Amino acid sequence: MTTNQLALENQLCFSLYRASRLVTRTYHDLLEKLNLTYPQYLVMLVLWEKEEVGMKELAARLDLDSGTLTPLIKRLTSLGLLTKSRDPQDERRAVLTLTPEGKKLREKAQSIPQEIYSICATEGVDLHQLKVELDRISEQLSG
Repeated sequence: MTTNQLALENQLCFSLYRASRLVTRTYHDLLEKLNLTYPQYLVMLVLWEKEEVGMKELAARLDLDSGTLTPLIKRLTSLGLLTKSRDPQDERRAVLTLTPEGKKLREKAQSIPQEIYSICATEGVDLHQLKVELDRISEQLSG
């Protein structure tokens, strides 16, 4: 680190940006075998936790707006991984449900988290602790 506060190598934002880009690219490479993009994978992760979820709940979980989420849902629907329907109790609520094909894909994706941790493993860095710390930073910044 230099003493120049405005030096690029001293900026937290750049370190986070660069690491985020590289981790996302690594996910991209692993997700090719599932025929999913990284944002589609995030949607599927939520649906694998809970086989049915409302669009608003999904948007909140992923911190995405509907303009970003809608094309992802359309693509996943066209791939046959989920369906989108109206909640019979509340027609205003859109509900996403995993299809049998979406459930099968979960099995193929099981190895992804461990592969990421293995690829990112660095001596002297506790990746699980790093994740906890990044989550704490996110909570702090989100108010």
